Amino acid sequence: KLINSTKAKKKTTRKMTKSPLISSAAVTVILLLAISHFPGARSQSLTCEPDSNSCNDKTKALQLKLIGIFAILISSIIGVFLPLFARSVPAFQPDRSPFFIVKAFASGIILSTAFMHVLPDSFHMLSSPCLAENPWRKFPFSGFLAMTSAIFTLMVDSITTSVFTKSARKDMRPEVGTDKADVASAETPDQETGRGQVPVTHYGHSHGHGHGHGHGHELSTGLQLVRYRVIAIVLEIGIVTHSVVIGLAVGASNNTCTIRVLVAALCFHQMFEGMSLGGSILQAEYTWMKKSVMAFFFAVTTPGGLALGMGINSTYKENSPSSLITIGLLNGASAGLLIYMALVDLLAADFMGKKMQRSIKLQLKAYAAVMLGAAGMSLMARWA
Repeated sequence: KLINSTKAKKKTTRKMTKSPLISSAAVTVILLLAISHFPGARSQSLTCEPDSNSCNDKTKALQLKLIGIFAILISSIIGVFLPLFARSVPAFQPDRSPFFIVKAFASGIILSTAFMHVLPDSFHMLSSPCLAENPWRKFPFSGFLAMTSAIFTLMVDSITTSVFTKSARKDMRPEVGTDKADVASAETPDQETGRGQVPVTHYGHSHGHGHGHGHGHELSTGLQLVRYRVIAIVLEIGIVTHSVVIGLAVGASNNTCTIRVLVAALCFHQMFEGMSLGGSILQAEYTWMKKSVMAFFFAVTTPGGLALGMGINSTYKENSPSSLITIGLLNGASAGLLIYMALVDLLAADFMGKKMQRSIKLQLKAYAAVMLGAAGMSLMARWA
């Protein structure tokens, strides 16, 4: 029975790993296509010339961008891989307090990035005098798109979790006719209503007795793993989307004053954002190959966007209506996605979890970490 249960669990894990990646990639492509074809996105009623600025130096800007690509890449690699390697350190195990505190700090940075950087940039771009007053200054497109994106993310998050939860229940259900199946079916009503759950010690071992309790605990653990995997994938989609956009904007600019500040801010931002994503990937318990692939895509998106921006530098115009509308809408969508992920899947999930709820002291430390991370990233809005 134990061998059959293990095989079923591995089979479920393989299904849950491949399908979310495919569906999430499809959702991302559809979202980006919808945004890029937003009504009026290609209209060019006005043309603005770039402001004359002593900081505009194409040769020096190119040097700063090349330095920025390597600096941001290294910071991203350190940030996303640190939680994966820190697992060997007892204090940073996913069930230990320091892990939750560091994750809360990184989540505060993501939340502040959305509210203090990405969303204001979207408002600024879509209210630019370079755009026609109607409709861009008649309607708050940035706020509307952020709200829509958050609701859409909730829909994807909820439906994906529901689909794979049902799949996990089906694959982990014992065959009819076995003693284990009879016991499991007898306890199903209690599981659905939240009663009769198996008590778990600090070390995660079940204190329940009998095959039924063991199966219930195994099913509960499997469903929690599904949730962690959905969170990791949706979070990566949000981070990758806005990382490409900001990298593209920096790469296409020739303003050395702006590039210098943004590269420094991005190094800080990418490191701690990577730590939050790395922590989620660690909780998802992927194989090392899948962990490495997800970490790699996070690490290369901002440098890749920067390199792409450098490639289109000769044709890209910051103040052209098409550029302002496209980047502004993408920033609005990214902000909504990041706000949802930071508040719901990262902060609320941890603060309402068993670990945090058992300790007011740990909650206060985590709140302080959130405020510290948010304050640090907010302070950077003064310069970047």
